[in-house]
Amino acid sequence: MQLLLVVVGAIAVTAVANRRGLQPSIVVVVLASAVSFIPGLPRFELEPELILSVVLPPLLYSAALDFSVYSLARNLRPILSLGVGMVIVSTLVTGVVANWIVPEFGLVAALVLGAVVAPPDAVSAVAIGRKLGLPKRLMTILTGESLVNDATALTIFTLAVAAATGSHPFIDNAILLFLYSAVVGCAVGLALAAGVHWTRQRLGESGLETVLGLVVPFAAYLFAEELHASGVLAVVAAGFWVGHHDADAGFETRLQGRQVWRSLDTLLEAFVFAYMGLQCRFVFDDLPIEGGEWGRFALSGVVILLTVLLIRPLWVFLTYGQRAFRRRYLTFLRPRRQPRTYQPLPRDQLLVISWSGMRGVVTLAAAAGVPALTAAGEPFPGRSTIQALAFVVAVGTLLIQAPTLPLLVRRLNISDEDERTAERAATRRARQIAREAGERALRDLFAEPPPGVDVAALTAIRDRMAAAMRARQSADDRDADVEEADPSPQVRQAMLAARREMLAAQRRALTAARDAGELDDEVMRRELERLDYEEAAVAAY
Repeated sequence: MQLLLVVVGAIAVTAVANRRGLQPSIVVVVLASAVSFIPGLPRFELEPELILSVVLPPLLYSAALDFSVYSLARNLRPILSLGVGMVIVSTLVTGVVANWIVPEFGLVAALVLGAVVAPPDAVSAVAIGRKLGLPKRLMTILTGESLVNDATALTIFTLAVAAATGSHPFIDNAILLFLYSAVVGCAVGLALAAGVHWTRQRLGESGLETVLGLVVPFAAYLFAEELHASGVLAVVAAGFWVGHHDADAGFETRLQGRQVWRSLDTLLEAFVFAYMGLQCRFVFDDLPIEGGEWGRFALSGVVILLTVLLIRPLWVFLTYGQRAFRRRYLTFLRPRRQPRTYQPLPRDQLLVISWSGMRGVVTLAAAAGVPALTAAGEPFPGRSTIQALAFVVAVGTLLIQAPTLPLLVRRLNISDEDERTAERAATRRARQIAREAGERALRDLFAEPPPGVDVAALTAIRDRMAAAMRARQSADDRDADVEEADPSPQVRQAMLAARREMLAAQRRALTAARDAGELDDEVMRRELERLDYEEAAVAAY
């Protein structure tokens, strides 16, 4: 009952916030934090394993479904820099600072705190960026980072906890453990996704196909974790595979899937922020401090929060700044190479990336997952303080960066006209490919008319369908009105079959163009969605 009330309340607050043009994440967290101080309110707490295995997988999977594999390859360097390099540096720097300001932690326990607060949660940043229309490449980097950094942080967290408790992880060597987790996790996700894709191709029932798709992220995560691999990367790899082969599914499955995942995203995001806020009072109640010690804790919280806020901008500008410096002034230190396709990000986009480091559910789940006892049966050093500081960082980054990020974006007036021009050209090219494929399919289908159908009537319908298709591709002919005849049942069935064949040919052509690198995944998916709605209209005809 408590869980139901939290979910319903979070959705209601999200709806009101959206209606009033406010950021739902901030409103939900603030209100939930206030609610946590109601006298007599019971503590609402979930097991960290439940959060990581139930809440996180569908959020990651949904993002991976819409993520372009080709965009990942083109932007792999900045994604890995942020999702792996910066997470490692954040863990180390935050751990050293925490050990300095809270010496009773010890360095190993301080590194546990560093791993807990290291991974940014890009849910808010991506949502804000999508609403403000940030350039596609910038959104790709932020989304790609969010798909990678959780796996990095959780691997470091596992090693740090093992060192602090005196236990032994599956593999003692940190590098080998990370490689094993990444390779086996990706393999599990890809194998599961391939099996699910093969099964869905043979079900022929959109409802069952959609339900089977819902199982994928949870199964991928649990299977990988059973093998001591990265469940996060298994989910991401599965999402990449299924999303890349989405064109093979039926139009009903795609339409249902899009709405289901959008609804599930909204539900889980609202729940995550409500859960964060509801921990407020109880996290601080657990602290074993009294009186004047609160001032010291507040100072520690501020220092750790500022450290986390500063690491990301420093990493971004030191990483990209030194590359720009080398390219401009130190070209003599390296041999001349052929021009590369990789283009550095503009300074204003680097500013946005540097300020998109809000923490979220992974930080809270990892903090809750800090064991109470070491292997020797002694209390884990500073466990309640680690959890409280993690809460301060998660909520602090959200309340500081989430409201100021839109202001920064508007102030910088970020736009990429070249990207918009290229995207418009790609969209026109995609529609041209679809139109030409449809016309070829029509010619092939009507080369030998079906028996029992008047050839003249069928030819007239074919011409009208081709004209209507061309009109939809051209803005000048958008208002063209093609007069419809009242065909006989045989002609009607032939017309519907022809239209379905045209749509199938258009999908195949778009997929082939995507696979050949002529179209981007996002452009192809937009056109597929348009074709899906057309086929839905045909099915209802």
